[in-house]
Amino acid sequence: MIPRIKICGLRDPETAAQTARLGADAIGLVFYGASPRHVDIATAAAICAALPAFVASVGLFVDAEPEVVREVLAQVPLDLLQFHGDESPEYCRSFGRPYLKAVRVKHDVNLLEYAARYRDARGLLVDAYVPGVPGGTGEAFDWSLLPVALPLPLILSGGLAPHNARDAVQAVKPWAVDVSSGVESGRGIKDLNKIAAFIQAVHAA
Repeated sequence: MIPRIKICGLRDPETAAQTARLGADAIGLVFYGASPRHVDIATAAAICAALPAFVASVGLFVDAEPEVVREVLAQVPLDLLQFHGDESPEYCRSFGRPYLKAVRVKHDVNLLEYAARYRDARGLLVDAYVPGVPGGTGEAFDWSLLPVALPLPLILSGGLAPHNARDAVQAVKPWAVDVSSGVESGRGIKDLNKIAAFIQAVHAA
């Protein structure tokens, strides 16, 4: 099975449309003001309008006030919500939309317990743990910390790039992969050549 591919942190409609044409299954829109990949609501709506059929739009939030999420949902047709903070299961399901829960992996995190707690999530996204940073760090983590089987689809993130995507897919066999900084030419600036190389590497695995 070829893993699904999500390219996260897109900030303009043309790059999003090109990313979809290159073979991405989903694009991520970051609604977190501290991120260099943050987009405003109007831009996010324009990006979603530029996507072709069967390419999913995913909205990323970090411990956002519920009204912030609802304001985005009122104007941006997101297919999935992705929560990267300390959101409770009750919070995640309160918006009545499919969601992913991100987990920053370290030795004392029990992913099986995490999956049971967020059992109605559409997937568990595993990322590197970097103190004080919720994601998009470009740091990898020890894949041996992942259990052999999870009751939820596993989405692998953290330090992925064209040079290691094939090894990552072969080692972890995830349902999907998620990349952001690994396909950038600069902080928050997506590089279409790197996106193409990443997608090709995943397919080659």
